[in-house]
Amino acid sequence: MAVALPELSSPRPPSRIGHYAREVFRYPVIPVAVLVIVLLIPALGANWIAPYDPLKGDMTNRFAEPSAQHWFGTDDIGRDVLSRSMHGARVSLLVASVAILISGIIGTSFGIVSAFYGGWADNLMMRLVDISLSLPIIVVAIVVAAMAGPSMKILIAVLVLSQWSRYARLVRGEALTIRAQDYISRARVAGASNFRIMLRYIFPNIVNTIVVLATLQVGFVIVLEATLSFLGAGISRPTPAWGVMVADGRSFVTDAWWLSFFPGLAILLTVLSMNLLGDWLRDKLDPKQRNL
Repeated sequence: MAVALPELSSPRPPSRIGHYAREVFRYPVIPVAVLVIVLLIPALGANWIAPYDPLKGDMTNRFAEPSAQHWFGTDDIGRDVLSRSMHGARVSLLVASVAILISGIIGTSFGIVSAFYGGWADNLMMRLVDISLSLPIIVVAIVVAAMAGPSMKILIAVLVLSQWSRYARLVRGEALTIRAQDYISRARVAGASNFRIMLRYIFPNIVNTIVVLATLQVGFVIVLEATLSFLGAGISRPTPAWGVMVADGRSFVTDAWWLSFFPGLAILLTVLSMNLLGDWLRDKLDPKQRNL
């Protein structure tokens, strides 16, 4: 007598949502890149995309809640928060980019020269780095702003003062390892000058490290810029900047929550995307991480 075997159900194919979720976790740079583009497009095209003038107010439309006419609402003098957030993205990203570029150039040059020559020059240069790292940068920024007044140039100078030493210390450690390699000795024997060795043989081998650090520093510098602007030591009013907008909205946070919420959300998304992008670049550019 034949026994009927139960029919085996075929495995269900994975859903599209599950497939996309696995791809996102496998390649986190995809949503990060999309988020960066979403943030950069309004910043670069604020003059053409922003629906209203960020500096022009309308006293008859004060504290308007988010609506179809004003997506992010209006502030205490009737200015459109969405338009100010777009222009604030340009200011914050411009300050962060310039500060990181100058800091990277100064810190990288400092670190390579310190590691290459060593001796008393290395000791002296590293003590300068220690002094820079020990400075209470927020206090320094407040004192400088009180003496000279808040401005973008002073803010960038303060940010450079606080960040260049981080590049110098990291680059010095990398350059010390590279300086001990055999191809550096062969370059000396071949008659290459010190400047050529530093520029041609040491610098290209630490570019990956500099790129990763710069990407990770974008979020930190934006938060620092927003903090200084919040304290009145950064971007001066009425220029729209995320930190200034958060500071202006704190007095009305119980009645007009959108004044601080949307600029704060922009800071959160920017810092998160830059940190995730930096982690992804570190995994891709570091051969040790790739082999794990």
